[in-house]
Amino acid sequence: MADAVTADGRGGGRRRDGTRRRTILAKVQSETNTTDGPGSKRKRSDTTGAVSGDAGTPVAEDAPTPGSVDSDGGSTAKPASKRKTSAKGKPATQKENSNDAETQSDKGPTPRKVDAWPEWFRDLEKTHRALNLVYTICCTRKHLLTTFATIKTAVESNTGRPLLESDVAAVAALLSLHFNNGSSSADAAGTIRFAYVDELSLQVDIQGAERDTTFKTGATSRTRNNLKAPGPAADASVGGITGREAMKVRPDGGVYDEQGTQDQPLHKEVLYFEFIDEGLKREVANPKTGEPTKPTRMLRDEQLRMPMYGQKQMTALIEKRNRRFATAVNAFLDRCEGLEGERDATDPVESLKSEAEAFVPVPSPEEGLVDARPSRNNGDTDSDDNSNNGIPPTIPAERKTIPEIVDELKNSSWYSGQVVPDGHRVFEEQEPVYGDLDFLLSQDMVNALYNAKGITQFYVHQTEAINALHAGRHVVVSTSTSSGKSLIFQLPVVHALEDDPFTRAMYIFPTKALAQDQKRSLRDLLAYMPNLCDVLVETYDGDTPWKERDRIREEARVIFTNPDMLHAAILPQESRWRSFLQRLRYVVVDELHYYNGLMGSHMAFIMRRLRRVCATLGNRSVRFISCSATVANPREHFETIFGVMDWERDNPEQPSPVQLVDYDGSPSGRKEFLCWNTPFRVPGDPASGRGSALYECARLFCELILRGVRVIAFCRVREQCEKLVGAVQQELERRGRHECLSRVMGYRGGYTAHDRRRIEADMFAGRLVGIVATTALELGVDIGSLDCVMTWGFPYSIANLRQQSGRAGRRRGRDSLSILVGDSFATDQYYMQNPDMLFDQPHGSLQVDLANMLVREGHVQCAAYEMPIRPADDEQYFGPGLAALCAERLVRDEMDCFHCHDHFRPQPWKLVAIRDTEDDHFAIVDIGHNPPIVLEELEASRATFTLYDGAIFLHQGTTYLVREFSPDQSMARVERVRVDWTTQQRDFTDIDPIETQAIRRIGEGGPAARDSPDAARAYLGKIRISQTVFGYFKVDRRERILDAVQVDNPPVVRYSRGAWVDVPASGLAVLERRRLHMAAAIHAAEHAVLSLLPNFVISVPGDVRTECKSGLKEFQNRPVTQRKRPARLTFYDAKGGAGGTGITAKAFDFVDLLLQQALTRIESCACGLYNAGDALAAARGCLECIASPNCHEANMVMSKAGAVVVLRSLLGLPIDEDALPMGPEEGIPAGPETVVLATPVPGVHAMPAVKMEPLEMQSPPKHSTQ
Repeated sequence: MADAVTADGRGGGRRRDGTRRRTILAKVQSETNTTDGPGSKRKRSDTTGAVSGDAGTPVAEDAPTPGSVDSDGGSTAKPASKRKTSAKGKPATQKENSNDAETQSDKGPTPRKVDAWPEWFRDLEKTHRALNLVYTICCTRKHLLTTFATIKTAVESNTGRPLLESDVAAVAALLSLHFNNGSSSADAAGTIRFAYVDELSLQVDIQGAERDTTFKTGATSRTRNNLKAPGPAADASVGGITGREAMKVRPDGGVYDEQGTQDQPLHKEVLYFEFIDEGLKREVANPKTGEPTKPTRMLRDEQLRMPMYGQKQMTALIEKRNRRFATAVNAFLDRCEGLEGERDATDPVESLKSEAEAFVPVPSPEEGLVDARPSRNNGDTDSDDNSNNGIPPTIPAERKTIPEIVDELKNSSWYSGQVVPDGHRVFEEQEPVYGDLDFLLSQDMVNALYNAKGITQFYVHQTEAINALHAGRHVVVSTSTSSGKSLIFQLPVVHALEDDPFTRAMYIFPTKALAQDQKRSLRDLLAYMPNLCDVLVETYDGDTPWKERDRIREEARVIFTNPDMLHAAILPQESRWRSFLQRLRYVVVDELHYYNGLMGSHMAFIMRRLRRVCATLGNRSVRFISCSATVANPREHFETIFGVMDWERDNPEQPSPVQLVDYDGSPSGRKEFLCWNTPFRVPGDPASGRGSALYECARLFCELILRGVRVIAFCRVREQCEKLVGAVQQELERRGRHECLSRVMGYRGGYTAHDRRRIEADMFAGRLVGIVATTALELGVDIGSLDCVMTWGFPYSIANLRQQSGRAGRRRGRDSLSILVGDSFATDQYYMQNPDMLFDQPHGSLQVDLANMLVREGHVQCAAYEMPIRPADDEQYFGPGLAALCAERLVRDEMDCFHCHDHFRPQPWKLVAIRDTEDDHFAIVDIGHNPPIVLEELEASRATFTLYDGAIFLHQGTTYLVREFSPDQSMARVERVRVDWTTQQRDFTDIDPIETQAIRRIGEGGPAARDSPDAARAYLGKIRISQTVFGYFKVDRRERILDAVQVDNPPVVRYSRGAWVDVPASGLAVLERRRLHMAAAIHAAEHAVLSLLPNFVISVPGDVRTECKSGLKEFQNRPVTQRKRPARLTFYDAKGGAGGTGITAKAFDFVDLLLQQALTRIESCACGLYNAGDALAAARGCLECIASPNCHEANMVMSKAGAVVVLRSLLGLPIDEDALPMGPEEGIPAGPETVVLATPVPGVHAMPAVKMEPLEMQSPPKHSTQ
């Protein structure tokens, strides 16, 4: 063929770089012509054609001598004539690649030679060879996209016959049968990908090498200098030229062809071809030699280059693929003939053609962009995923038992021992225990309970709680999830409405979803009561229309709300709510365990403000009802939140006004729990790393729902949720189960109110068989009967895991399943190796700090705004010392009453943020609809890291391209595309102190050591947190980086209050001499200190944060780096705005003990310190010492030995350098030095050291929650 092939597959004249291409091609062909073919000892030199763009160059049809290939494509084998020999003249042994599946053929019959294959297979082998060669050549040029149109003519020229889609499908099916168990997924190494994709997904620098300079700058001058400039967003994959510009988009939205005449659809799909090779990653250039270096598992070079293919790499890839194909053909023919050689009725040609039908690509429907590939069901138990795993053709109405399903999973062809040792637990069924009420219910109530809920008896914990409420006591119920707690706070309210129709009740839930769920349940009950069916039960939250709020205030008997509305809308407007609050009888606070740590402190003061307003209005008979998950101290926590002990118990001999109900009388079905670990990429080879937990979850999810198991999968963050929804949809499409796509949905924060209500209704009605959610559904939303809970990765705490696990198995006599899928993170692997910890660890205690002055003052100001404060009367609500606080911070009037300070007016509640909620949101607008629609709303703090020109935004698993990001309009315009890649932002966060407000000298040696001029110092002051997104990666489904793009976004800056300590120069010198990674040492020390904060201040994980070190930055393969960080341990309050929450300030008072205990914990931890048997574990530690489940960088940059050096230098203790390991440590490669000696922070220069008590007299505070 004389014409060169362009990126879109059309001939368009010889390319300017044609000379170079001929040279490369000639070298590759010359290399391949001198070697043997697979299974053959003779040389073949016959050729049948030429490759596109080089008509006169012959192409060999045979593969070279087998040899192993490095993960970067480099060959470790040499031609037989050039092999090295040993000293005795014998050929040196070459190590074969253990990953090659063709090595398995040694265990079976002798492989056939190509000449012994049926003619149809020999023709197919020629097609594969031509595809292999042409594809490899195209990959060396970024402007040559390997679409079917691009390679078709070149392959036909090489083989001398037409190339059909069915030919390529046959090759794909053959490779998949051998290397991917017959699955048409393109994830397995050794297979090929042959499918229709959106053309936008292939726009990778198609403008050629002349755009390289633009690519390096990351954007055109227009987008670089004017972030808010209108017009289409820059598609960074083409070096600053937008995707629309590259496709020549007309003003009206159509697309010109190359001649500017033909109109094409904007969403054009192209047929894409790709070989899937294991370990092919981006290469980086050695800064000294310029040669490509061996890839590593972690990307360590910011100056990225696309893969560099030389002659050897290209030859090795061609060889390896040809060997793989020959191995697959022989294996297929062996299977058709039988192991013993007797031939059965299976014809190999017809059998392969039948298999190939599922691999023939079909373009997506115009609207849905869904792969319409037919399902595979040929009855072949060795290759058909749906048959060999026992999956029925339709979702059954009644599923099998959980033991049967688990056995089927373990017997599946893809199962490779994922359930860890001792990770399969069975909890037997529990029978119900019933009780009786102390009073009679009306017949209407009895009928309603039966008709609405099918209740004829009460469990014993229900009767105990309801009897206590009827007697006038408060009640806290702490039983398992799904134990019928809802009835406890519904029946007393309905009973009170029967006695007095003017009774009011308030239900407070932490999330809107819970409120909607319980409102629906209560309405269903009231609908069967003739005298109460017209009682107004309404939701009062941020989604309530303004025009409805007055009606709800005046007419509603029961409202469902949340703490935020009570704090900011109800209590500040007590005059408008006066009628409701005067008649308020019951206050229900569900999910009491949610109010822990700082959120618990805010909730405690909000409830005191509510009690104070009600008492002032003459209502002192409010009863409080709370339900909680199983915790260690439910009664104490209840009394702390509501303050009822201080309010009502004046006589110590009187019984407690709080009734604790913690005996669970509800039945529970048989439950099985699986610790399911993601397998290694190469079975049995830990060095290969673990595979994708995302696709392990997706496959497991589909295996379950297709068997009739109703599944909910919990993810830690929103991004995981969207990715898993998309992966599940892809897996269902691959299996041809398109009818199930609409029955799997995601549920997370950010969705519009309409979408949330619709999803909740579908969940409850059972129209969904699978749900992927964040912790928004962890709390007890009733979404119907669930059979299985799957948790992707350890969910921060064991309490979270147990709460999630309890969401399944609501029906009596119905068994259920819980699965924890372990990710590759250290925390996950710790629990995979120690599954007993998940089941045997005691329940944690809840902690609330009422002495936090910042929280206390804020709510006192709010209370003074609601009603003037009289310290003598109101001290019962706000604690001792109220008079002094009012005199100092509030405004006194002539009646000795105190009012809100002007600094907090006119809306004091806005200055008291009770949780990390934001008022500013960005609208995500889908411009593909007419008219455009709002997909969801995104918090401003997330926008910078999610929305940028060219980003891929995920919504319900669907990919949208960000066309235009307009910060000034708080809007991002997106368009639905079908791409196989996502974007991953490249960002860094700098946490720096900017003002010193207090100083302490520290030292373990007592006052003398602290007074030494060389003593280390701890500082307290103002912290600046700057987060910058400077670019993003295009990442495919196999986590391979396709492209690196720069963006010019301004940093997001916020302020808080925190504490820091500077590492002495002596400690840094020790780290340098022992070649221990400084950033890893500091990071590990920070984690150790953070883990001990609850010993000194009342806090929960996440209240205080630190600067986690990124492996991307610390392990980059560059000799120097521009970004230097001070040698400093920094901690700051994660909430509370610029003033913080006061938690770090309280911990600052105990800095000596904190550092000392951190050192003791590290040195005494059972995971070992220096030269342990597991060097990697010794370096990175474990959850008991330096690893943290909350680390945003997955605990990758950690040095346990380095942390010891840092802490000892801070405490002024001697360091035994000889006992330290010599770096670099295992898993912590040497990189550029990113740490420099810290310099003093301005603010308090001449301030004398704060006088401290001797260390032996210092002690942490007692955790009294009263």
